[in-house]
Amino acid sequence: MPPRISVRLEQASPAVFSAYCIAASFGVYFCMYAFRKPFTAGTFSGVELYGLDYKTVLVVSQVLGYTLSKFIGIRFIAEARPGRRAASIVALIAAAHAALLLFGVVPSPYNFVFLFLNGLPLGMVFGLVLGFLEGRRVTEALSAGLCASFIVSSGAVKTVGQALLLWGGVSEYWMPFVTGLVFWPPLLVCVWLLAQIPAPTQADVALRAERTPIDRVARRALLRRHGVGLLLLVAVFTLLTILRSVRDDFAVEVWSALGYDKTPSVFTISETLVMFAAIAINGLAFLIPDNRTAFFTAIYTILAGFVVIGLVTLLYLGGGVDGFTYMVVVGIGAYVPYVAFHTTLFERMIALFRDRANLGYLMYLADAFGYLGYVLVLLAKDVASFEANYLRLLIGASLAVSLASLVMMGLAYFYFRRQTDAARFEQPALAAAHGS
Repeated sequence: MPPRISVRLEQASPAVFSAYCIAASFGVYFCMYAFRKPFTAGTFSGVELYGLDYKTVLVVSQVLGYTLSKFIGIRFIAEARPGRRAASIVALIAAAHAALLLFGVVPSPYNFVFLFLNGLPLGMVFGLVLGFLEGRRVTEALSAGLCASFIVSSGAVKTVGQALLLWGGVSEYWMPFVTGLVFWPPLLVCVWLLAQIPAPTQADVALRAERTPIDRVARRALLRRHGVGLLLLVAVFTLLTILRSVRDDFAVEVWSALGYDKTPSVFTISETLVMFAAIAINGLAFLIPDNRTAFFTAIYTILAGFVVIGLVTLLYLGGGVDGFTYMVVVGIGAYVPYVAFHTTLFERMIALFRDRANLGYLMYLADAFGYLGYVLVLLAKDVASFEANYLRLLIGASLAVSLASLVMMGLAYFYFRRQTDAARFEQPALAAAHGS
């Protein structure tokens, strides 16, 4: 017999159902960030490992674990069974928190390995949460709410972490573990609420295609059908991940270079502005009933984001905008496309082509290579004896990513336009959906 909350959700209005799902998924992923990102609020200055800046070593270690987790997740998330998702989320986060305990116990510079172990389980949490939301008529709105968590939560947990450093008397090495302790109670409540979400309805399946675990044969069939297009999309997502991660992981250093040293609130304020813009733009995509129109609208949205990144960077270099405006607008320009991949692009691609697929598989395929690209950039930075000017790195990355991504996304547009023009796609009747 289904739990009482699940039954009520099945009978709830779309607005109430959406609000519940957004609150539960947002809460889970927001809390997860408390076990992943607080360490970046520290600088770990004065410590090196084999001549490498120790904060870079820590970031690379965690991202390596997170990247490996994404590659593992390509199969794990694609084949994950719905009934095991909630317990898996709790187990993965508990393992990550245990690694933070050891990070505090073991002295530097020998504790970097525990951030690798911290990232290893956390990389699979997003796909498990996303599995509760995909394949529904309102998936874009639900996914946008989920994506809001990883935009605003990174800044929020940095604020908590830096507050513990400045006013709580906690060391840089124990601060990540202590931050995690604060977030366990809300995490458990939100995971339980998430587990009550019912499966998609028949009308959802009719409009968005059935989402089932997919085996190796189905994954290979999907890659054969859309190989070139997926390659271009993954390449663009990789560049987006690099830009987003540089801006996020070295935000303390960039804000300091812009004159916002020892101002913890700037992280939350800036990322809240970015969140509202990215979510408002992408969350409305569920209002577009036609899958083909929504799919190409997502491509246009992504292209526009790269134009914004390039223009605001040139304006900043020319003195046309101040540092705060630059950081916020670059964040909007990066996160609008980044969120579009999560909310609309892959979701509507599956619905449009009616492939046997699920959103988690496509996102983990893109995520795995995205984080791998970021690791390579971090390693290249230190091997090349890069001077620690992260503002300059962000500016250079913004210009390079915007230009290269405009070219590749343009090619992807023509590829998928040709695919959709080559065959007729029969969209499910809207009447069937509204009659449910």
